[in-house]
Order: sequence, then structure tokens, then C-alpha cells
Amino acid sequence: MAMVSSILLFLSAICIFIAQAFAQPNFLYHFCLDKGNYTSKSTYNANLNNALSSLSSNTEIDYGFYNFSYGQNPDKVYSLGLCRGDVQPDICRSCLNNATNLLPMLCPNQKEAIGWYKDCMLRYSFRDIFNIMETSPSFRMRNKNNVSTNLDQFNQDLKILLDSKRVQAAAGGSLRKFAAGNATAPNNQTLYSLVQCTPDLSEQDCSDCLAWAFEKIPQCCGGKQGGRYITPSCNIRFEVFPFYVAKAANASSPSPSPSPPLVPSVSPPPLNKTAAAKGKESNKSRTVMIIVVPIISFVVLIIISFCIYLRVRKPREKPQGEYSTDEIRSVESLQLGFGTIKVATDDFSDANMLGKGGFGVVYKGKLSDGQVIAVKRLSKNSSQGDLEFKNEVLLLAKLQHRNLVRLLGFCLERIERLLIYEFVPNGSLDNFIFDPIKCVQLDWERRYKIIGGIARGLLYLHEDSRLRIIHRDLKASNILLDSEMNPKISDFGMARLFELDQSEGNTSRIVGTYGYMSPEYVMHGQFSVKSDVFSFGVLLLEIISGRKNSSFRNGENIENLLSYAWKNWKKSTVSNLVDPTLKAGLTTEIMRCIHIGLLCVQENVVNRPTMASVVLMLNSYSITLPIPSEPAFFMNSGTESNICLQWEHDSRLTESNQSKSSSVQASINDVSITELSPR
Repeated sequence: MAMVSSILLFLSAICIFIAQAFAQPNFLYHFCLDKGNYTSKSTYNANLNNALSSLSSNTEIDYGFYNFSYGQNPDKVYSLGLCRGDVQPDICRSCLNNATNLLPMLCPNQKEAIGWYKDCMLRYSFRDIFNIMETSPSFRMRNKNNVSTNLDQFNQDLKILLDSKRVQAAAGGSLRKFAAGNATAPNNQTLYSLVQCTPDLSEQDCSDCLAWAFEKIPQCCGGKQGGRYITPSCNIRFEVFPFYVAKAANASSPSPSPSPPLVPSVSPPPLNKTAAAKGKESNKSRTVMIIVVPIISFVVLIIISFCIYLRVRKPREKPQGEYSTDEIRSVESLQLGFGTIKVATDDFSDANMLGKGGFGVVYKGKLSDGQVIAVKRLSKNSSQGDLEFKNEVLLLAKLQHRNLVRLLGFCLERIERLLIYEFVPNGSLDNFIFDPIKCVQLDWERRYKIIGGIARGLLYLHEDSRLRIIHRDLKASNILLDSEMNPKISDFGMARLFELDQSEGNTSRIVGTYGYMSPEYVMHGQFSVKSDVFSFGVLLLEIISGRKNSSFRNGENIENLLSYAWKNWKKSTVSNLVDPTLKAGLTTEIMRCIHIGLLCVQENVVNRPTMASVVLMLNSYSITLPIPSEPAFFMNSGTESNICLQWEHDSRLTESNQSKSSSVQASINDVSITELSPR
């Protein structure tokens, strides 16, 4: 029985691993549009699930465009999926299936959302989005490499190529409006381009949408070797390397296939000799498959059984991040009954709700001894709830620091997963620094105290605790403020443990929050203590400026906090970055903190300081700070209508190393692919 149980557990682990490894599509970007919310038990949610599950179910469609609506107004849902014109049907449907699972998780309870992936786009809404040309929300991506010579000729060649493709795509039929091609550029380079519209648009609307996008190229990608401009209705891309499947791109648009007429059943006509020979060959192939597949399955089963035998005979060291039942029992002294917590929170009443996060709701409660608590109740339908629960319990039970939120207990009862924390009365930092009224409560002295406390808390996690811990989701909403405005880092559900001599790791599951994630983590799944340093740098600049690291309009330009800070640093106008409520007390200390923040968000991981260095920089003016280099890349939270991503060609990305992680699945030249999975 023990062996059987081991086999079942092992096979279950394999299934979970495979499911997680292949669940992520090649993700580019998404927007959660703030146009209304729905609840999990609402009619709209049921209609959305039906619309998305039915969207790509028609396997007869081979032209990459799906649109489907479900339900009745006011809860009717409209869904639309579009695959890149050179993508094969099976890859297209796989991309859309993954997208329909991921996008509602990225935009929980929001009625309208849109997401772009390497091979497809998915959007849904409560309003009719069919046959309508829309250019917002949009985002842009540009290659960081500049055109080296003869820029005017390059731009002229690009304009001619894009204009010809625009005419070709707009003239496409109702199934596909797509065109791709190449032209000769200066210095014997080949310039490649791809343009596409949703085929439900009219020829004129498609042409107008692409023309509108073309006009954005100078501000988006002027002087660059490559760029994209992507909107809900159309998209363009150009590069100096091939990035599409040429054969599929040059294929003519398919014509609609008429529905087969209803005819009575008849016997099939006799086969000719050639057809019969092919049939025999087909039967032989089937026979070979029938024989080979069981043999392969049997061999795989033997290998798995042998691995299990070795596992049982010689117990291996438990990898980081896996937790046993014994470890949960080791903290049973902290376990509280569900009934106790239910009474303390008045049956989890809405009046006691403190906030809602990616994996559950937080409630205020009061125990029978009068102690006030905060209770995090994990979502019952969260596929990651148990893992995050065990992770946070085991971490927090071992951590003791004044700048970390303190775990008081937990509840593990049937389907309920509860975490009980100390109650931190002033809530989270984002409620202060981003609020135009509350922000005045945080003068520079308090903000500097908060910055120092966060730095010391991270230093404890990275170097002073028994295990090296990388938080991976450091942001303003995860910094709680006690009654004296002391900061406490919270929410360790995404954290990863390391041995003290281990400095970095790799993952295929990208988790975190837009704007705070470091580039090496976003693009390659690589994380280290320097990933947290990057997040700390973003947070430091947010505390000083009172602005989120998301898109905002600065005159005629749309940029984010990192680009704005860097621009002002280069112009020696960093005072523009400081929250207006602090300008009366503008000091050298503020300027020094901006300097430290820019050091933390540098692109080169090696150049970023450690948290030990950061704490030293904050406390000692005798240390000369190095000159920072340009921030890694600019990325916003997805709440604005237009953003810009930058990338660089990295010749080290090969097919072999990309196959090891689902976070990077591009060809050696398809360097613009980034895959994000924010909370």
C-alpha cells in the first residue's frame, strides 16, 4: 500500500508539474478596463465562462478569427479572439485556450479585458465589440537597437513597405485581413513587416486603423531597428530580422467555406488502386502506432517505477519550496479553530472587510481575549491557494523582525485556509502615498523612516534570517503601517526560500505585479535578491514622488515613473520628481534617496546594490554613490490606454535554453517576447 500511495503521489506531482509548465501562453501585455465589475456568482460570470469556453471550440475554423457572444442584456458577454495570420490552427487554438484561462485571472471580476500574446489576442466585454474599429487601449514595443546609418532612407523604405502591406491587408476578406513581406533596406539589410486587422472590420476601417498606427511609429520607434504598435483592432510590426512564417504569411486569404448541404446517407464510392494503396499504408501506420504506443507507455512506466524505487530506497534532500505534512504539524501550536475565527470576524461580515487581494479577502477580527487580528481568508476556488497558504505559514512562523508583519496563527479546516496576523491599524502604504489628501500625513521625516524600515526588513530576509528569502512581490500595497507609521512587509505567498549560500534561481511560473518586477525575472524567469532590490528601487521612487510606476501623461508624452525619473536625472531637474507636498522641505537627503532608487533599478543585475549596501547608503553620507545607468525597461500596470515596452536582441537566447522555461518561448530572433503573470 505504501508503494502504491507513493506511485499515486508521484504521478499526481508529475501531472501538476506538466499542467503548470504548459499552462502559460507567450504573454505580452494586458489591460483590465475599469468599466464595471461582476461577482463570482453573477449571471455575467456564468455567461463569461460560457462565452470563453465556446470561443475556440469550432475546430473547423482554420483562419484564426473567432467571435462569440452569450447571454442576454444586460449580462450579455461578447468575446473575440484573433490569431496572428501565419500561425497554424492548432497553435492558434492552444494560445486562445490558454488565454481564456489566464485573462480572467489577471482581471478578476472586471467586465472588460483584453490581452495580447505571442500568437493571439483575446478580448471580452459587456458591450458589443464586433465590427467596430477601436485604437484604445494600445501599447507599443520598440527594439533598443538604433538604425546605424542612413536613417532617412530606412524610414522611406519602411513607409513604402508598410503602405503596401496596409493596402493588401485591408483588401482581405471577412476571414482574414493580414499581410506580411519584406523589402531591401540600407546597407543590404532586409526589412521585414507584418500588419493585421480583425477581419470583422470593413476595408476602410482596417486601412484607417493601420494608418493611425503608422503615424505613431516616429514617437514609438523612431530611429529603431524594430517596433510594434498594437491596438484592439489592428497591429503592426517591423524588424531587420525574419519573425514570421514566410509560407503562411504569403498564403492568400481563405475564402469562406459554404455549409455542407443535408444529403441522405449513401454508400461511399469504390476506391481506385492508388487510394487503396494509400489506405493500406495508412492501416499499416495505425498498426505500428497501436503497437509502439503501448510499448513506449510500458517503458515510461518502468522508468517511473525505478525512479520511485530509488526515491524510497534513498530519500533525497527535499527541494526548496516543497513542504511535508510534518512541517505543517510543526507549527500546530499556532492553529486556531474555524469556529473561533468565524466568531471573531462576525461570520466574515462585509463590515469587517479590510481589503481584497489576488488570493483572498482580509477581515478584521477580535478574539475572546480582546486581541484585534487581521484574517486572510484564501479563495476556495484558487488553484494556488493551498501552496500559497503552506508557503506563508512556514515562512512567517520562522520570521521575527519589527519590519515584518507577525503571524499569530492559522486555520486549516476542510476547504478553509485562514492566516491570522497581527492587526496593523493604518493599513497599507499605497493608501497614503497615492491619496492626494492622506499623503500630507507623510512628511519627509516619516517617509524616510518608512524607506529605512523597508530596507532593514528586506536585509533581514536576504541575509539575517535562518534562510535566504526572496519576497518576489514587494510593492506599496504589501507594506503595512502600524500606529506609529512603522512599515511592516507583508504577504509572503510568493516568496521563495534559498540556502544561505544560494544566490539565485529560475522558475517557469512568473508571479508578481506589473511595474515592480525586474527585467531578468519577467523575460527569463530568473530571480535573486537583486530582483527584490529592483522592486525596492521602484517603491522608493514611488514614496518620494507620490506617483505609481504606471503610465501618466507628461505634456504630449505618455511615460511611466522610471522613464520620468531617469529623464529628470539626466537633465539635473530631479526636483520635478518630488511630491509637491514635500518641496517646501526639499533636502539633500531626498536627492540622495532618488540617487539610491535609480541605482536599484539599473538594467544590469550586477550593478544593482545589495540591501546591505542600500541600508549603509541610507545611514551614511560618507559613502560616495556611483553614477546610475539607465533603468532596465519601462512597463506600466496596464490601467492606462498606451504604454511602451523596450527590448534588446540577446543572441544568447537559443532554442535549447528556451525549452527549459515556459517564460521564454521565442526563436533566437524573436527577442520582443516577454511573459508576465501578475497577480
